[in-house]
Amino acid sequence: MGVKRLLGMVVLAAWSAGSWAAPDAGQLGQSLFMRVAVDSNKGAAAGAPCSDLGADWASCLKGRLILENKGGQAVPAGGGWSLYLHSIRRILKLDTPDLAIRRITGDLYQITPTASFQGLAPGQTLELPLIDEYWILQESDVLPRPYVVVDGQAPAVLQHNSSDDASYLLPLTGDNWKNPAGELRPLMNMAQRYHSFSQRGAQLSAAQVANRVIPAVRRQQLGGGELLVRGLSLNLSGVSPAQREALEQRAAQLGLRGDGIGVSGGVVGARLPADIAVSGGYRLLIGQHGVKVEGFDAAGVFYGVQTLLGLLPQGGGQVRWMTAEDAPRYAHRGFMADVARNFKQPSTVRRLIDQMAAYKLNKLHLHLSDDEGWRLQIPGLPELTDVGARRCHDLTETQCLVPQLGSGPANQSGGGYFTRADYISLVSYAQARFIEVIPEFDMPAHARAAVVAMEARYRKLLAQGQPQAAAEYRLLDPQDQSNTLSVQFYDRHTYLNPCVPGSQRFVAKLVSEVASMHRDAGQPLATWHFGGDEAKNILLGPGFQDVSGGDPGKGKVRMAEQDQPWGRSSACQTMIAKGQLKSVADLPLNFAREASRIVANQGIATMAAWQDGVSGAASSADFATRNTMVTEWDTLYWGAAQAVNGYAAKGFKTVLALPDYLYFDFPYELNPREHGYYWASRDTDSYKVFSFAPDNLPQNAEVMPDRQGQPFAVSSSAAPAQYAGIQGQAWTEVMRTDQEFETMVYPRLLALAERAWHKAGWERPYTVGETYQLGVTHLVDKDALNRDWQQFAAVLGWREAPKLERAGIAYRLPLPAGLSGPNGLATATEWPGARLEYSYDGRSWQFYSPGQQVQARYWRGVSQDGRRGSRVETLGN
Repeated sequence: MGVKRLLGMVVLAAWSAGSWAAPDAGQLGQSLFMRVAVDSNKGAAAGAPCSDLGADWASCLKGRLILENKGGQAVPAGGGWSLYLHSIRRILKLDTPDLAIRRITGDLYQITPTASFQGLAPGQTLELPLIDEYWILQESDVLPRPYVVVDGQAPAVLQHNSSDDASYLLPLTGDNWKNPAGELRPLMNMAQRYHSFSQRGAQLSAAQVANRVIPAVRRQQLGGGELLVRGLSLNLSGVSPAQREALEQRAAQLGLRGDGIGVSGGVVGARLPADIAVSGGYRLLIGQHGVKVEGFDAAGVFYGVQTLLGLLPQGGGQVRWMTAEDAPRYAHRGFMADVARNFKQPSTVRRLIDQMAAYKLNKLHLHLSDDEGWRLQIPGLPELTDVGARRCHDLTETQCLVPQLGSGPANQSGGGYFTRADYISLVSYAQARFIEVIPEFDMPAHARAAVVAMEARYRKLLAQGQPQAAAEYRLLDPQDQSNTLSVQFYDRHTYLNPCVPGSQRFVAKLVSEVASMHRDAGQPLATWHFGGDEAKNILLGPGFQDVSGGDPGKGKVRMAEQDQPWGRSSACQTMIAKGQLKSVADLPLNFAREASRIVANQGIATMAAWQDGVSGAASSADFATRNTMVTEWDTLYWGAAQAVNGYAAKGFKTVLALPDYLYFDFPYELNPREHGYYWASRDTDSYKVFSFAPDNLPQNAEVMPDRQGQPFAVSSSAAPAQYAGIQGQAWTEVMRTDQEFETMVYPRLLALAERAWHKAGWERPYTVGETYQLGVTHLVDKDALNRDWQQFAAVLGWREAPKLERAGIAYRLPLPAGLSGPNGLATATEWPGARLEYSYDGRSWQFYSPGQQVQARYWRGVSQDGRRGSRVETLGN
């Protein structure tokens, strides 16, 4: 017996009189504290049997699950209680005889004391050897709110693990912060940040960018005078009262009075120059006697006024006389908000719509369903929200979905939904701001919330003696015993079954009800997003082999026991026997075609899907809708440039959603204290988004490396393609709060808007036969890129950040950058106008004036009003 274990038993015996007579969930919740330590993210090299344990590509980590008793009473020996925890990594082994572990589904695990568990004395810590798949590189990889369950008692969250802001990962030591596959970039700290910012050129004053706006205009002619604007009086034709009210609300939010400088104008159509005579195009004239806006259409009038508002600082001020002529680069300038994984309140979505409108984004893609939640009330199917919108400790999933993503046992985070009235109000609000709402209900995979909810409906109606009604919208084949594991570790219940009639009825009901909501909102449904991604069993992927295999670089699984989705469904086998499909591998594409017929029958012009949802289609003509849109989410270094051109060549309306540039759930910089998933990028800051050249995708390979900092080459081998546009994505698996959502989205949303609306001069034209690679080719004018960035950053810092703050947006505050040298301390921030504070003890903070010489150890960024602070950085570390 180990010395630690023996000493623990002695201590426990001394405290035995103070332990509970029986397990008490509330006391356990108050006492236990759980953390994770990583000993090596290169598990195989450290001796872990990664391949034998079935790790993808034999990639695993060695670490410790640490349980500490912080209470005043001993946790008694024996069982009678369980600890439930969340892990975004598959736990492959918990190496202890004292505790047994099993995965429930998804990221939820149950740990149960065995007969050999000797208890836990006050102050005692158990460090349990742990092997996880892949690696843990960020604090946000370890989720909060593990909870204790005792039969007959209410589940209790571990109070020491209940914060969304705290870290439950011990600091990574040595090189464990590096991607085990290799990392060429340095860890980002104050000094490295200073070097990075310095390479982007000199920052500009507010006066130097007084005539610049976000997004930049196409052309601008300046006059000789200035107009003082403290208030606006709008006299516009061609826009609706709701659209005019939206502009007035924006002006009021910027502190402008409801009277003052006259703004006249209206729709002039083709009288504008040909290159701006497109939807959203406008001419803005600012002169001595006021402002005039001439729009190609109502959207152009709206955007012209938004440009005027963009030129003004918070509270108003002087604006130069000018003529600006402008039009959008892309028709699709979008943003995807995942409200399914963790729900976001209507007020947060309204703030998002306001900011999208201010920066001329026009497509709001709402991801409304996934495995972890269903977020829209559908008349006639109350279980979708009664069950599918809540997560609680009900392993039968009769009342709710089981907890996921750190939600807690009683819907403590992530739960909620839009009522029908909420949704109609949001669509109407967006319509007044020239934003099309694109609803997405992901299927046939990522559909667990719907499948479970409809099973609850089935059981309820069957118990009421209504078998026909019970089966009407049932989404699975009860005979299907397929053994599968989805991307996020769910079993066959993650897949809606395309072979059962309830699935088609469900889609038809859903499309009809949502189309009705859009009609009631005054925005007829124009685009239906089908989802369609990741309908697969990951254990059949290339990183796995049969247990008999001998490749040390692949995980071992019993391949004979693995199935394709729906592989054992009798309903699907009947369709194969009848010749209606060749194999279950055809089902995702067949179902997409069927869904497109349902969508087209509702008069909806466009069906959209993630690219794997239409993979295998010969062309967009395979689908019944007038248009088929592909949301392309390959990475550049994995072939996106070729893939996206292929879809465009097949007639798909192609929207770039490339994760390495446009996923805003990824970390801003390479530092373990950053939050977010990072499978495609560990450092997507606003500069990287700004540097994106969407029309010439190969160009980007000369500016940015891959996810490990490794240069890669991309050649323009395919014919030029026209894209419908670009959009940013905010997946919310680890964005549990609305504040965290906003911190991850802003200010990257402004850089997205810049690239979606405006084509910069440093973007090279696409030329067949060119190759780009960082450090090898030198075709891109990076000096011009950096000069343009500094203009954008100055507008952001001096003008737009105060506006975001006034709007209540919890945008990410710039982190301090600093370098101590022979001439003293040099500091910097990502953009000018940002505020810093310093502290000698990490508790008392003082405002830092640029150029001030202090030798403080602790630094942080702070909001303009001083109410919010960034994470604390240490000078010299």
